[in-house]
Amino acid sequence: METLPTGISVLDREFGGGLPSGSVVVLKADPASQSELIVERFSRPRTCRYLTTVRAADAVEPTLSLDDDADRETTVAETDREDPIEDVLAAASDLPDRGTLVIDSIEPLEAVDGARYGSFLTDLRQRVADADGVALIHAFKTNTGENRRLTEQVADVIFDLRTTVTSAEIVNRLIVPKFRGGAALEEPLKLKLTDSVSIDTSRDIA
Repeated sequence: METLPTGISVLDREFGGGLPSGSVVVLKADPASQSELIVERFSRPRTCRYLTTVRAADAVEPTLSLDDDADRETTVAETDREDPIEDVLAAASDLPDRGTLVIDSIEPLEAVDGARYGSFLTDLRQRVADADGVALIHAFKTNTGENRRLTEQVADVIFDLRTTVTSAEIVNRLIVPKFRGGAALEEPLKLKLTDSVSIDTSRDIA
């Protein structure tokens, strides 16, 4: 099993180089957080199929690093707004070896019937595993239904971004409670999310 970099150096150091190939990763975050910055970094290291289920493709593309080289290509596509599942599975089937599939975000897919959604997750896992790639599912915390529980159950890795806003500062902490094939983090990572993703070395004031 190969280890694939995440595109975020601090995470790659914590995980011994990255994530196991074939992993399905869920990034949970508040809609008003800077989680899109993490998603953007995930799209960088390898050829990426980026599927947007809510925003228009031309709204997503300016936020991505699309200065492709010979070893890497990023494509952004909008899914069918009424029935996005087949578009996502088609992109997963077309995923190149060790490629990255981004689903941004998962809520429109979680809105379908539970049995169909469960079948979708099974198919998605298999197609990503066949490509020895990685799938990143961007999941907002506004959805807490049964299909969200399925999403988290199937996921190999869960990143839980917790954003706290006070009158003095905005604090972002990344918790990794689940990591199949690796070691979950024992403590939260305090991240600085500006135009990059790095460790926040400022001291917490009680």
